[in-house]
Order: sequence, then C-alpha cells, then structure tokens
Amino acid sequence: MAEKKESKKTRQLEERLVKEQARCWDGFNSQEKKHVFSYAENYRDFLNQARTERKAVQVLVEGATGNGFRDLSTDLHKVPRLFQVSRGKFLAIAVLGKKPMTDGVRIITSHVDSPRLDLKPNPLYEDSGLAFLKTHYYGGIKKYHWVARSLALCGTVIRSDGSSVYVEIGFLPGEPVLTIPDLLPHLSRKLMDQKASEFIPGENLNLVVGSIPYEDKEARDRVKLAILELLDRKYKIKEEDFIGAELQIVPAEPARDAGLDSSFIAGYGQDDRVCAYTSFTALMETKVPEHSAIAVFYDKEEIGSEGNTSAKSLALEMFLMDLMAKVGIEPTTRNLHLCYFNSKALSADVTAALDPTYSDVYEKRNCAKLGHGINLTKYTGHGGKFMASEANAEYASWVRKLFNDNAIVWQAGDLGKVDEGGGGTVAKYLANSGIEIIDCGPAVLGMHSPLEVSAKDDIWMCHKAFKVFFAS
Repeated sequence: MAEKKESKKTRQLEERLVKEQARCWDGFNSQEKKHVFSYAENYRDFLNQARTERKAVQVLVEGATGNGFRDLSTDLHKVPRLFQVSRGKFLAIAVLGKKPMTDGVRIITSHVDSPRLDLKPNPLYEDSGLAFLKTHYYGGIKKYHWVARSLALCGTVIRSDGSSVYVEIGFLPGEPVLTIPDLLPHLSRKLMDQKASEFIPGENLNLVVGSIPYEDKEARDRVKLAILELLDRKYKIKEEDFIGAELQIVPAEPARDAGLDSSFIAGYGQDDRVCAYTSFTALMETKVPEHSAIAVFYDKEEIGSEGNTSAKSLALEMFLMDLMAKVGIEPTTRNLHLCYFNSKALSADVTAALDPTYSDVYEKRNCAKLGHGINLTKYTGHGGKFMASEANAEYASWVRKLFNDNAIVWQAGDLGKVDEGGGGTVAKYLANSGIEIIDCGPAVLGMHSPLEVSAKDDIWMCHKAFKVFFAS
C-alpha cells in the first residue's frame, strides 16, 4: 500500500514538474484528423503552384483578394483587410485590430525564397554539339543533390521593350524536363576520392538543353541558335534578355504525400513556404483581433536577407507607415518606434528534425522531432551564439503560456550540436527594431534538399498556433 501511495505521489510530482513531449496525433479526435489531411492537401497544392518567390507572392495575393483583402496603395474605402506588394517579391497582409497601432501589432514573418539554381546572366552556350545553360547556385545547397535528376526552368523575364513574360518549362505531364548529367561511376575514381563539397564544382552545374542543330549548316553554334529560335517562338525572348532575367532551376517533380501511412509531405521549397502558407491561412481566418494582425513574406532570406525585398530593407517599415496613415495615425518616426516597441512577433521558419540515422550531429535533449508540434527556438546563430537573435525570458514565457492556454502542442529545440554548425533567420532584423520576437515553426527532414519532408500534424499545429497568436 505504501508503494502505491509513493507511486501516485511520484506521478503527481512528474505531472506538475516534468514537461512531456506530447505527440500531436494523440490529441486529435477523428474529426480533427480529417482536417489534418484536408489541410495538408491544400498545402501540397500551394507548394506545386508557388515554385518561385514571385509565384508564391502572386498565389498569396490571389488568395487574399478572394478573401476580401484590398491593395493598400489603391484602396479608397475603409476596408480593414489590406495588403501591399513590393517589387513582386515582398508581401505584407494585415487585418486591422481594435487597438491603435501605436499600442503594438502582432506580426508573423516568413520567407518565400528557397535554395535553388539561378541562370547566369550569359547562360546559353554550345559545346561538342550540345547546348547548355550555366547556373549559379542560390543559398545553402549540397551540389550533388542537383545532378542526375529531373529539373524545371521557371521565372520572370523582362524583354528589351519592357514587357514581361513568365517562363515555365518542365512541370506539366509530357513536358520536357532539364537535367545536369552526372559523371558515370566507371570514370569517377578521382572524383570519388574528393570531399563531398568539392567533387562537383559550382561551375559544373550545367544543364543540357538541346542537340538539334539549326538547319542552316553555315550558321555558327547551330544548336545554340536553334534553342534561341525556340525561345523566341514560344516566349518572344532573345539572348540579351537573359542578362536581367530571374530564371530559376527547381525540381520538376511535384510535392506529394509520403510514408506508407501518408503522414508526411515530401516536396521542394518547404523551407520556408510551409510557414508562409500556415501563417497566411491563419490570417485569413482572423476576424477582428485586439491588435492588428500582420503576416509578412520576405525574399532573400536564404542569402542573408540582402536586397530591397528582404528583412533588411525598408519594405515592412513602409507598409506600417502607410497603414498608419490609412487609419488616421500620423506616420512619424516616433509613432513607428512606438509600434515597434509595443509589438510582438513570431519569426516563422523551419528547423531541423531529429534524424536518428545521423544522431551524432544532434543534441537529443535539445532538438525538434517530427510529430511533436511547433518548435520554439529561443536563439539561433552559430558557435557561441554569434549572429544570433535571442528572445528574452519574459517574451519566451509569454509565448509558452499562450500556447499552453490554447492547447497548442509545442516543443523546444536548437538546430543541432553547438559545434556542428548553425543557422539564422530574419528574427534579428526585426529584433533590432525593438520588436519582441522568437523563432518558431515546424521541423523538417532533409532541409535545403530538393525533397524536404514535413509531418502533416506539425503543419496543422502551426496553423493553429499562428491563428492563436494573431488573436492574442
């Protein structure tokens, strides 16, 4: 009897003091499980539409417009649901709240760019009777991931007359794909002795794109000329138009369900379009919040947030000041700073999921696991927290309580072991403005690869968490 009492006392103590890592599926009833799968299906469709940052912004704007949102720069009415696009690759969407913006707003940031290959300014050339396109990789990739696989070409070209055209080749069934040929193993002995980071140089990431020569045998570079004629016929673009074009090479295969139980989504670009989608849908379901709720979608995060559509730019500042003017608050520097200092934000970005196959690079007590909900990352950076954004104790506690009070399944973890590497997000740029901010998002396997894997229950939990945050 004494042992039973002691066991009960121990269980009570554990329940009170020990944090258990809950599994999302254990808390879902049968109806919510159906929601998880239907939501994931819509997310999968979004991934297949939003292959580039421009396309992602376009799809999100179309969704916002369909839900009654209006362009802040052109709207003439007192509509409380507004958005603003900057240069086609930055987007901010707001639902105006009851309190003035100087009392602070609720911001969730994500980014819509992903690691990929870009075409060089002068990409097209002919060698040995074949036409190729030269590329320059964008963001942190393993170069060997991009050879010997089906690839697609997509992006925006501005023609010499100023008109634009969107190019998309390789996604439709029956449509030709592109590829970067790998060197056969029979001749790879020297390559295989090199480090993985070196055996495929960046200059070898060349796509083979054609072999049929132009019919005039007197012409120079007949295969290259034939490809240029094809592009002119289909898109009305010429070689000079490549120089300023935004043409990207991405995996041709669509995102799809993964796992024998279909519990995963496997697809390209989930870093960070999973957070873009979940924050977007959460905002679409936000009615009239206490504080204005704002979803921000940045570009250029994967290369350090450089550029005029990135988190280092003035794009968000311009949006907030335009929004103030719209609601009758004088858009002064003082009022902007009041808005910043009173605001709360989530830097919505993915983190690495524990992969037990490579357990030696993870610190198991402090890493995220698939199926255990949204992950809170108190600090980012590398080594001794260099280049980190770290949430203060008060704000980390506030977010934790918000999630606990609303039955949000969450966990806490870092990217990996301290000396193994690290990473950063856009959080530090908003933190520099005085905004309270913490990183959070779902864990994924294979981050930065052409085929990332996320868990459907984590995706759904992110949507629920972001909806709760917007309403706080």
